[in-house]
Amino acid sequence: MKIRGKYVIYSLVLLVTGFMISFSYHYAEQERKHPTNDQWKRENQLRSSILSIQKENRSLQKDLEKAQSIVSKMEEKLANQEKKSFNLVEEVKKMRKVVGQVPVKGQGIVVSLEDRSYIPATENPNDYIVHEEHIRMVIHELYVTGAEAVAINGQRISHTSYINCVGPVVNVDGIKHPAPFVISAIGDPDILWNSLNLSGNITDQLVDDGIEVRMEKEVNIELPPFIAREG
Repeated sequence: MKIRGKYVIYSLVLLVTGFMISFSYHYAEQERKHPTNDQWKRENQLRSSILSIQKENRSLQKDLEKAQSIVSKMEEKLANQEKKSFNLVEEVKKMRKVVGQVPVKGQGIVVSLEDRSYIPATENPNDYIVHEEHIRMVIHELYVTGAEAVAINGQRISHTSYINCVGPVVNVDGIKHPAPFVISAIGDPDILWNSLNLSGNITDQLVDDGIEVRMEKEVNIELPPFIAREG
């Protein structure tokens, strides 16, 4: 009898527990399907907050894209200015080399012009010696083909230099030089060499005029700055 009584008690406990669980589940379902006013308010507030944040994010995204566009344009403008400044600086450096304001070192070509060693007795000796026009021809061709700096017998010349014959010697900016005349030029040695040796060009003309011409490519040529002299 005692055992049967325990089963009855257990049955009652389980019944009550099951009823409470069922009631709680039913109540929860009702709450979910039929939320209270407070729940509605909380949900509406959350929804409004989310929509507001999304709207603000879209606005911020537009502002960010606008700022990025402005920054990109500014960077492009600065890059162009830097490029122009760099080109200007390089051009100034190049011009300083051409006018001879600074010493220059680099690869290039050396052209030696010398009077003809053998002059027939029946010929005019002046027809077999180096004249100012021969030197000018070479220098002009070198500059045209990109020479950065030029010197005659180690004397740097500039855009204001003058060259003229004085008897058997050549006067360069007031300094007299006897033959041979060694013209050194800094620049691309291949370009300078090919320009002077084009068929029918400078070298052929010099040879036709009875001038002995020798040319060499040099890896390292050093030229001093131009020194202006009075008179």
